Amino acid sequence: MGSNHHDGPGSHHHPMSFEANRKALSIAIGVTLSIMLVEIVGGVLSNSLALMSDAGHMLTDLLALLLSLVALKFAARPPSATKTYGFYRMEILAALVNGTALVLISAFILYEAYHRFRVPEEVAVPTMLWVAAVGFVANGVAAIAMTRADGESLNIRGAYLHILGDALSSLGVILGGVIILFTGWYAVDPVISVMICAVILRGAFALVKDSANILLEATPKDVDLGEVHGALRAIPGVRDLHDVHLWTITSGIYAMSAHVLVNDVLTSRTGEILQGITHMLKERYGIAHTTIQFECENCEEGMYCDANGVCLAVSRAHSHEH
Repeated sequence: MGSNHHDGPGSHHHPMSFEANRKALSIAIGVTLSIMLVEIVGGVLSNSLALMSDAGHMLTDLLALLLSLVALKFAARPPSATKTYGFYRMEILAALVNGTALVLISAFILYEAYHRFRVPEEVAVPTMLWVAAVGFVANGVAAIAMTRADGESLNIRGAYLHILGDALSSLGVILGGVIILFTGWYAVDPVISVMICAVILRGAFALVKDSANILLEATPKDVDLGEVHGALRAIPGVRDLHDVHLWTITSGIYAMSAHVLVNDVLTSRTGEILQGITHMLKERYGIAHTTIQFECENCEEGMYCDANGVCLAVSRAHSHEH
């Protein structure tokens, strides 16, 4: 058994890139928080459920942006004696809480919309339009700020998409306001709030599902376990494998453990096989943390073959690629 060490994910952050990302996220958070507060006040003053729903949408994105900023900071923290994987799971716990909160907010908005369908309420359209227009322009400014950050970062790309989504929902509220202005049909207001709710719920359910899967240590959805089995068996010197476990530590960071049956080979070859396995898993599937236990055919049950080709009683040894 051997160990291969690489720098942790936090160490790959270029200082300039990290600072640009932090700045872009901070601007986006400031803009989103400001618009959300304006829309809550505007929604109450104008009696517009669509504006209140849009404020709920803003809250979803504010939480997502804060999560991105927290993930950015925690990813740079080194593991400790008590947190050997670092603080990566903080992001997943926060995502689960956020997703659950968003489902509850959406349920309340849908309940209100149902009542407004039955008894349409009057809406102060000029206030509704002004507030939505401010939101649309501010989101445009935030989107431009985001384009100056690191485009390679999934975190940043996700945040950018949230801002674009906010701009589109503000546009929806503006269109609704214009329709009410010309037709006097106040039912448009709950119709738009239901549409915005559908967007929130779609994101919230995905967030809860993905978070729960990670906490339950399910196989990553973008990795085919059968394909990984085949790729491992194709490595020279590997005869078979069993007890293969593949899970996600946090978004984008995967880990795997496996018992690998090797041919009766020289001591020096087991090191080569381990290197071949870890390199292939990292390059092809992005699996950076591996625990490989070698076994050879002439070992009895309950024994394993170590890197020196000696049969020993089973015990776990880890090969971490941080």
